[in-house]
Amino acid sequence: MGDDDRPNAAYVERSTTDTVLERAARSVLPALAADIENEPVSLILTDSNGIVLSRTAGDSTLLTALDRVDLAPGFRYAETQVGTNGIGTALEVGRPLLVDGDQHFSGPLRSFSCAGAPVTHPITGAILGVVDLTTAAQNSNTLLLSFATLAAARLRERMLDDATEPDRAIFSAYRSACRRSSRPVVAVGDEVVMMNSLTRQQFDSPDQMAILERTRDIGGETKPITILTDLPSGTVVRLSYEPTFTGGRLAGGIVRITKQVASPSFSIPKVSASTPPSIAGTSPLWRHTVHSVVEACRRQDWLVVDGEPGVGKTALIRAAHQLVPNRRLAVLDAGELGGDDLLTQASVELGSGSDLAILHAHAMSEAHLAALADLLQGPHAQEPPLRPWVALTWYPQDSTDTSSLLRMFPKSVTVPPLRHHLDDIPDLVRSLLDTLGATGLTLAPAASNQLARLAWRGNVTQLKKVLEDTYRRQRSGIVELDTLPPACRSTTRRTLTRMQALERDAIVDALALHAGDKTAAATAIGMSRATIYRKIREFGIVP
Repeated sequence: MGDDDRPNAAYVERSTTDTVLERAARSVLPALAADIENEPVSLILTDSNGIVLSRTAGDSTLLTALDRVDLAPGFRYAETQVGTNGIGTALEVGRPLLVDGDQHFSGPLRSFSCAGAPVTHPITGAILGVVDLTTAAQNSNTLLLSFATLAAARLRERMLDDATEPDRAIFSAYRSACRRSSRPVVAVGDEVVMMNSLTRQQFDSPDQMAILERTRDIGGETKPITILTDLPSGTVVRLSYEPTFTGGRLAGGIVRITKQVASPSFSIPKVSASTPPSIAGTSPLWRHTVHSVVEACRRQDWLVVDGEPGVGKTALIRAAHQLVPNRRLAVLDAGELGGDDLLTQASVELGSGSDLAILHAHAMSEAHLAALADLLQGPHAQEPPLRPWVALTWYPQDSTDTSSLLRMFPKSVTVPPLRHHLDDIPDLVRSLLDTLGATGLTLAPAASNQLARLAWRGNVTQLKKVLEDTYRRQRSGIVELDTLPPACRSTTRRTLTRMQALERDAIVDALALHAGDKTAAATAIGMSRATIYRKIREFGIVP
């Protein structure tokens, strides 16, 4: 867009006009507009995409001038389309700002001055839109920004008044906890999750994600509870949860976070010589997990290894057993073998003196689990070194099962999901590529960093599939960001439908084909520029 080009604001049809922001605006903005109706200024409200929702002004000449640059209801004034402006730039930087005349990117907008203030949800903190005051450049003054900021505050106050009683109760408890505590604080409700600045300052993104997951786990409790949890960084924290009620109903709860001082019972052991060479990863949380499995195997302590699918439970058991000399490990998969066949083979292997790993033991029927417990009674009664080592993999992670089988296993080790030890991705990538035979393939820093931003719901198994796909695309050399599969170019952490995944992949491929040119990519796939910009943001696509 050149200096003298008309702003390229796209018109967008909207399907709803009953958002929480618009409901608040219907109560707040008329009075504010009346305060400035005799001034040569326009009061504008947009949504979070920069689409103008409403526009009022007492000056007809100003309204005509705004129409000429499409600063009117239905048009989108995002920075990606219009360049620097009071609406789109306020959305980008997330704070109030004044854009005077020549500071605008588009030539025709330089005759205006615009003050934009983001409107945030009073409970979630999400940016819902922008209040903008626009006037002719020669009328600019700092009062524009003050008025826009005041209008945004009034809208927040109204939204808080309109919030549900449970939301207000959580917000009130959260504010009280933040004022009275010098510790990190997290609030959780049915639809609300908040964390204070101390939480963001003291914990990096993987640790924050782990804290939120554990907070959600205890969020439905009706009594105070305190738990200890290991974070991906290796830090151990105490989460102190207090429920919040309103009208006798549980609204959610407040969690105060305290870092634990290292002690013998919670210190992360250093694993050096006892670390299996075939297991990649050096993060403290991963080393702690590896050490626990290796020690159980060395001591011949029967072990339940649980965790999400694809985290590497089987690989960890095999690798730990490789450190035990002169012993054979038989691996039987309950997900593939029938119960009767598994019991028969297990009996044979135990009779031959083998150690035993039973995968997906949770897939067995209650009758077969009871029969397996009976089969293991004899070996269980033996003392090391005569007793064989037996390990089970189990999912979901449920230690409350009181079956006779699980009572024979004194300890469980939970293998963390990949999203909890993202620092290990470079080591995992190198190990998996070598396993695939791709010894001449290396990931560029940008590609490696992108992998560390993803959610990895399929854990290491998903990472392996990504690298297999990458290896099919490129056999050697340095893998750049645009060589990664389309799914890896999007950082959205929500689950996409099949159609959404296809749409995301089409956009990624088009951007790669046209060297990141969004306009050319949109044209190639029959999509408007406004839509492709929205989809890029929605899917978290890295151009």
